[in-house]
This record gives sequence, C-alpha cells and structure tokens, in this order.
Amino acid sequence: MVALSGPAAVAQNLDQGKPASKLFAEGCASCHRSARGLAKGRFHLTLYLFLQKHYSSGSSSAWALTSYLESIDSGKRVAAKPQAASAASRSSMRPPAPVPAR
Repeated sequence: MVALSGPAAVAQNLDQGKPASKLFAEGCASCHRSARGLAKGRFHLTLYLFLQKHYSSGSSSAWALTSYLESIDSGKRVAAKPQAASAASRSSMRPPAPVPAR
C-alpha cells in the first residue's frame, strides 16, 4: 500500500527539442535511405496523423517530421537559405570589377 501512495512516475518525451533531421535519422533512416519523396503526393494533415500514430512519440515531433519531409520534397530546406541565395543572385547582377592595368 505504501508503494502505491508514493509519487507518480512522470512520462518524459525523449524526442522533445530535437531537430526534425535528427528525428528522421534516429527513427526513419534504418528503413528509408533518404527523406526525399516520402511526403510526395500526401496531404499535410494525413501525413501528420500517420506519423503521429505510427512513428513519433508526440504531436510536436510528428509536426516537425511532417514539416521536414515536406520541406525536403519542396526544395525549401531552411528559411535562411533562400535569403542567402537571393543575396548571391543580387551580387551576381553587379557589373564585374574593372581589370587593373599592368
């Protein structure tokens, strides 16, 4: 009776705070060599519900995996990369520097 009246064990989400790429590497990479194509042709909500039910430990990790898989298929990896690409395209539009005379 004393053992039952003690503090309750608290469940812990081991996937909380991990980036989606690491979640994929730890949970999916053993069967799927690449994340490319896994979200292709699937609705966002149905993919999320499937991952939540079968592959993730919680709704937040399922949502992160869903967003990660869709970003791989759409080509949008990270929000910072398109900004860097636009900066590179702006710099390529400048005229070349003059060639120094010898």
